[in-house]
Amino acid sequence: MIQILFVSLGCDKNLVDSEVMLGLLEAKGYGITNEEEEADVVVINTCCFIHDAKEESIESIIEFGKLKQTGRLKALIVTGCLAERYKEEIWKELPEVDAILGTTSTESIVDAVDSVLAGKQFEQFDNVDRLTPSHEKRVITSGTYMGYLKIAEGCDKHCTYCIIPKVRGKYRSVPMEDLVKQAEYLVQNGITELCLVAQETTLYGVDLYGEKRLPELLHKLSEIEDLEWIRLLYCYPEEITEELIAEMRDNPKVCHYIDMPIQHSEDTILKRMGRRTSKEDIKKTIAYIRNEIPDIVLRTSLITGFPGETKEEHEAMLSFVDEIEFNRLGVFTYSPEEDTPAANFENQVPEETRNLWKDEIMALQQEVSYDLNETMVGKRLRVIVDGFLYKENMYMCRSYMDAPGIDGCVFVASEEELLSGDFIDVIITDYNEYDLIGAREYEFTE
Repeated sequence: MIQILFVSLGCDKNLVDSEVMLGLLEAKGYGITNEEEEADVVVINTCCFIHDAKEESIESIIEFGKLKQTGRLKALIVTGCLAERYKEEIWKELPEVDAILGTTSTESIVDAVDSVLAGKQFEQFDNVDRLTPSHEKRVITSGTYMGYLKIAEGCDKHCTYCIIPKVRGKYRSVPMEDLVKQAEYLVQNGITELCLVAQETTLYGVDLYGEKRLPELLHKLSEIEDLEWIRLLYCYPEEITEELIAEMRDNPKVCHYIDMPIQHSEDTILKRMGRRTSKEDIKKTIAYIRNEIPDIVLRTSLITGFPGETKEEHEAMLSFVDEIEFNRLGVFTYSPEEDTPAANFENQVPEETRNLWKDEIMALQQEVSYDLNETMVGKRLRVIVDGFLYKENMYMCRSYMDAPGIDGCVFVASEEELLSGDFIDVIITDYNEYDLIGAREYEFTE
């Protein structure tokens, strides 16, 4: 049996595409492997959102190209954002590649594999604005109990630093009935935590139904019997509605967690970024959410060193981070991307300064996170088991406060053997900058 190895780079939205392609290949009788030495065909699902992601994608292609030259690997296929953006360059500069698929051509993966195994080059690029057909059956690679549900594709915001609308197309929502079927399939296959993803989840439904339908989608998904947690990622602050917050507050299956990327705090920078909000509006939105859901966990992401950013604006963002006290925060240094307006802006900030400012923000956030974690001592949390650390003899878990792969952990010692995906109640006994330490309640009280 021909064995296919997938390398999925970039975001969790890309991961969903990879899982769909794996499902199509498996349905056609191809084998799936995680072992490089067993692979007959390697598919690299690439990312090009920022410079580092682009470099990682290119390096992966080169690495597997060398493996192909040894004769061990029969074919190499490139899909995803880098493929969409740099098709001509890939064909010219990377001759080891046998097939290229664009971002909206995932259902052509079987034809691509069939062709390259027959010794023929293959490419497929469909309209970047089309919505690819929904596929319920996927090969779940994110674990046996956690999965991603991509509820929309593309973006209409056109932020001045971002290439996504050009490689992923306009915003288009997946029909609600298709999403419910996908979610039901995932839950039937063991998924108990569902993370909703899109370039922007808060706009879900506007193109299909003429209005935002994310609260309704959350309600319908929560009716799936064995689904325990629903987590929201990528909510733009200006699109968060009272209806959405009310659904989160009142629906016991929706985690009190919002990933809300604001990118900056200062109005001058926000305007140059093409963002559609202001510092005051962001503060009002955060205050409203925290008033309605007191135990809400807010994650955000920031960009430092945007063209024209001054030291004073950077220091103002530091003050904002200190004032707001986000529970979770990540920082990207600005990456000038060709074909974006910001790449041609004047007063580009030196890379050294960008990195310095990033370090300063993260040092401050470390202090904020440490202080917030201190307040958790003595509190009871329901956590999901992610795995076991043999050297530490501790279970690695997550609470509602922790999104998989990006946030911290709750480390738990337990005399009782636990399985990944188990839900347990713990009492928090200790903490550090980013993680909590807990104990089973009966062990804590003895």
